[in-house]
Amino acid sequence: MKVKELKKGEFFTKKPNPSPSDSQVWVRGDYDRSAKKYECHRFDDVNTFCYLSGSREVYNDMIF
Repeated sequence: MKVKELKKGEFFTKKPNPSPSDSQVWVRGDYDRSAKKYECHRFDDVNTFCYLSGSREVYNDMIF
């Protein structure tokens, strides 16, 4: 699944992992028009964030 297909607030991981820990789960945030990327932050730490392009492959098939 691609980042742009996720809804705002949906959980995902960057690598396939069927049962990730809290630090491996990310939350999709808002779209930043100036950077043309989506802001994503960690589930357990909102101060850790990254910008991902909409075409980046992510995984949301997990038990969390």
